[in-house]
Order: sequence, then C-alpha cells, then structure tokens
Amino acid sequence: MDSVTFQKLKDIEARLVEVESRMSDPGVAQDPSAYQKLAREAKDITPVASQYRSYKDTLGELTKVQEMIRTEADPELREMAHEELHALEGRREQMEEQIRMLLIPRDPNDEKNVLLEIRAGTGGEEAALFAAEIFRMYTRYAERLRWRMDVVSMTKSGQGGIKEVIAMVEGDRVYSKLRYESGVHRVQRVPATESAGRIHTSAVTVAVLPEAEEVDVKIEAKDLRIDTFCSSGPGGQSVNTTYSAVRITHLPTNTVVSCQDEKSQIKNREKAMKVLRARLYEVALAEQQKAIASERKSMVGSGDRSEKIRTYNFPQNRVTDHRIGLTVHQLPSFLDGDLDEMVGALIAHSQAEKLKA
Repeated sequence: MDSVTFQKLKDIEARLVEVESRMSDPGVAQDPSAYQKLAREAKDITPVASQYRSYKDTLGELTKVQEMIRTEADPELREMAHEELHALEGRREQMEEQIRMLLIPRDPNDEKNVLLEIRAGTGGEEAALFAAEIFRMYTRYAERLRWRMDVVSMTKSGQGGIKEVIAMVEGDRVYSKLRYESGVHRVQRVPATESAGRIHTSAVTVAVLPEAEEVDVKIEAKDLRIDTFCSSGPGGQSVNTTYSAVRITHLPTNTVVSCQDEKSQIKNREKAMKVLRARLYEVALAEQQKAIASERKSMVGSGDRSEKIRTYNFPQNRVTDHRIGLTVHQLPSFLDGDLDEMVGALIAHSQAEKLKA
C-alpha cells in the first residue's frame, strides 16, 4: 500500500477519535442537529478505521513471522512460519482490496429513503399499462428487501394503467440500490389492444429522489401556503364530503405538492411535506453540484422512447440495460421484482469507474 493511502487512513482514524470525543461532549449532546451530523460521520468512517486497525495488526503479525523465519534454527518451525507467512500475505492482499473499496467516495444520500416517481411517457394507454407493471416490479422488489412502500399520490388511466404514481420507499440503504433506476424504461411488446399483432414501443420515466430530512432542508412556515380540499376517487363516504386532501405551495420556489391518498388530513399533510422536502432538496443539490443535475436530466429526459436506459423486450424474453450492456433473459421474474443481478451489476460498474478515477 502506498504512503498516500496510508496517510489517508491515519487521518480517518484520527478523525474518528475526534468525532467520538465531540459526541461525548455534553454541549453537543444537547444539540440534536449537531449530534446527528456527527453520528452520521462516525457511522460512515468507522468501517474504514476498523479495517485500517485490523490491517495494522496483520502487518504486525507479518513482521513477527518474518523475524521468526530469519532467526529460527529449527527447520520444522521455520516451515510452519513460512506457511503462516503465506496465509498472512493472502489476508493482507484481501484487506488492501477491501480498504480500496471502502475508500471509494460514498454518496451521502446512500443511506436515505427515496421518493419514487413513475410516469407514463410515449405510448398512450400502453405506456400507462406498463407504468403500472413497473410500479408493481418495484413494489415486489421492496417486499423482497423488507422495505416499506407508501403511496403518496396516484393517477390511474381508464384501462387499469397508471399515468403517474409517487411513493415513499423506506428501508435499509434504499437510495444506494434504487439510484440507478432513474431514467427512461422502454418496452417492446404486442399490446392487449393490438388486433393485428404488431409490436409497439412505449416508454415510462422513473425518477428516484433521496428523501430530505429537516436537517437537510429548512422550510419556514411563512413560506408555505396550505390549502385543503375534498379528495376524489375511491375512499368511501369521506370522498367529496370532508376536506382531507392537502395542497402545499412553497412560495419562494412555487413548488406545489398535493396528497389525498389518506382519509386523514394530518397524514396527507405529513406525506406532502416529505415530498416537498425531497423536491427542494433536489433543487439544492442541483445548485451545489450542476453535474448531478445534468446527469439526472440525461437519465430522465422528456420521456421520449429514444432516451432510454433499459429495454424490456417481451418477444425475446429479455431485459437489457444499455448503460452497462447487461442482458437478463428472465423477463417475467425480473418484472416480479427479481432485480438483484441488475442492481448488483450497476453498483459494481459504478464502483469500478470510481476506482479508475
């Protein structure tokens, strides 16, 4: 391992000691925002510091074994030492690789829950039907990982499709796994409404936004206009009789969020605020890092079928991700939420690119 990496590891270890010391300070403990920020930093750097300490222990053992080989007169003991040396060298190489992976810059949003937005793009009713299938795919994937999927709003089409759905996905490292799903998903198949058996191409857009917490985005009450209105659609006697639906307008940015999924006005307001925070957080990220904004724009685009990141081809029973060139020939199971191979490959590709950089 080179001296630059060693120094970086020493700095991280020293920073962890400093952070833990500050967290035990009574003054910091009384400031929830400051304590939470330090706790997050400690959680991020602890794996690196722990691995570095183990690595130093391994180097110490290697030095002792090498000294034993150099000074030991007994041939049998020297042979045993050589075997131990071989095992320790293998462990050292393995740990160096693990450290390199841990040192890859992590997105601070990886641990966050996400706001998942799915919209029908090019293709009319067929696109809406496929949007419903894509939403079911992510719902099934969330079930496999024991995530919670909570619908904020949904606009359905006339034949059982979905024009637009917004949902909060909560669980362990949700953003780290779903972040690469943002973009245009293209489907090629014969629609149920097609009498001549021709293959149609339609598109659905998916956007994955990290959930923003109060410590990420400060929203002043004076900047909000909150309107209530009667909800519409299924819901029983409360529909069109009680003002349970909520519309929140953030006046400085003119961002408008509505929620009527719950019968309770309080719950609808809570959901709407989550969506608003996520939207404003995305704007803040775009201002701080224009590269993030341009990347997302290129991934999501306008919904045109040519701006695709993935194609779902029903006649050939395949799913192809065009960014990494991976094709999976198990379309039914993929749409049933079996995304592990694709998600894993996208994460591995991203890590490899970061290592190159």
